[in-house]
Amino acid sequence: EEHVVESGGGSVQSGGSLRLSCAASGYASSEYRMGWFRQGPGKEREGVAAVDSGDNTKYADSVKGRFIISQDNAKNTVYLQMNNLKPEDTAMYFCAARPKIVRPTLDKTEYNFWGQGTEVTVSS
Repeated sequence: EEHVVESGGGSVQSGGSLRLSCAASGYASSEYRMGWFRQGPGKEREGVAAVDSGDNTKYADSVKGRFIISQDNAKNTVYLQMNNLKPEDTAMYFCAARPKIVRPTLDKTEYNFWGQGTEVTVSS
């Protein structure tokens, strides 16, 4: 059974950094897309960054230049390095996967496996 598990959330001060990890298992396809999404209090879930099996990436404008998505195929893990964090980055962060499909996208409807989320809090 396919699933993804996030880790690495926490609390930091504004300007700090965190690295989130998303471990995927149960996927048999060599083609896939993986994405990071976040949902702040009272807000809709929004796409943050995505990567596919060809290492193509896509970022939301709000995180460009601050966040980096990467992957370690040997570990079946996708990372989200978050730098220069701001209070508005505070949210529950979710990892999502869609096997057998390439092209990164920030559209949450294009993913069918989701993790439980990891919380990120940025204080000013």
